[in-house]
Amino acid sequence: MISKFRRLLPFLPLVVPACCPTAPAPVAKTGQRVVLVNGFAERGSIFNTLQQRLEKRGIEVYAPPLRHPDGRGGLEKLASHLKKDIDRRFGPDAPISIISFSMGGLVSREYLQNQGGAARCENLITISSPHHGTLAAWTYPSQGVRDMRPGSPFLKHLGETENQLGKMTVVSYRTRLDLIILPSRSSVWDRAVNIEYPVALHPMMVTSRRVVDDIEKRLVK
Repeated sequence: MISKFRRLLPFLPLVVPACCPTAPAPVAKTGQRVVLVNGFAERGSIFNTLQQRLEKRGIEVYAPPLRHPDGRGGLEKLASHLKKDIDRRFGPDAPISIISFSMGGLVSREYLQNQGGAARCENLITISSPHHGTLAAWTYPSQGVRDMRPGSPFLKHLGETENQLGKMTVVSYRTRLDLIILPSRSSVWDRAVNIEYPVALHPMMVTSRRVVDDIEKRLVK
């Protein structure tokens, strides 16, 4: 019996694939574009892990670094630069999704809510963004950081104009262990689907496997 089985071994590769096919991995819809928006004192390279994962799924990813990443000039000005970068890369109308980290989430909201970006955006995903401000913003003097102080005119205006997002899908990730977003509940946004993971440090949220896996599942269906 054993000798007969051994004689069949060379033919198994021909038989198994036919009777037990593997399911193909999901791929992104054709032409999907994602813009990655970095946070304070960061560059687009902070998204390397996420960018590589999405590109493997066939998504075109663009990570223009914010000018200036320390927030000088204010978040409204940073959003206007972001708009120019997106229009230059994709034209003024092509659909996009935005994934943003920390301060980048507020810059993205300003672009979407008050500079016309919502008309072309399908998804907004924010990671550890201070939607209601952060007490850490009292430690740096730039206008953009002052915009992130709780109760600032900039944040009040964002709250008043969030209806401009329409029916856009919005997700906000946070960790209770965040020492930059103070209090961490500032990343909880009523307009969004709020998701919490126990990640140890603020910048580690961008590379967290659970966060990256969840984002991938939401964009690749």
